[in-house]
Amino acid sequence: MYCFKKLKLNLEFRRIYGRGRSFVQPAFVAYALKNKSGNVRLGITVSKKIGGAVQRNRAKRLLTAAFSQVAGELCSGYDFVLVARTRILKTKSTEIAASLRKFLTEEGIIKNNA
Repeated sequence: MYCFKKLKLNLEFRRIYGRGRSFVQPAFVAYALKNKSGNVRLGITVSKKIGGAVQRNRAKRLLTAAFSQVAGELCSGYDFVLVARTRILKTKSTEIAASLRKFLTEEGIIKNNA
């Protein structure tokens, strides 16, 4: 399993929201921005609109699992923020990973195998 660092500071989240590229799906919104550290970092946001603590934690687990599936293919030096939307609880992590992979490929963030 690929290891990535977590974003924790509000300042980092706001920087990615403001300057990053976004991708909207029914289950989530993804933001990506190049960083200077050379590490892959992930931040996850789940609001109370999703539900109670159990539903919010499930949404976080789904997003983390989906990101882990594509993390091994990523170029280093990017920050990502994934924002859960209400449909996420009805979506499987493989579907989330497929749409996330599509976004990352379009943005050129996934390494070429050739």
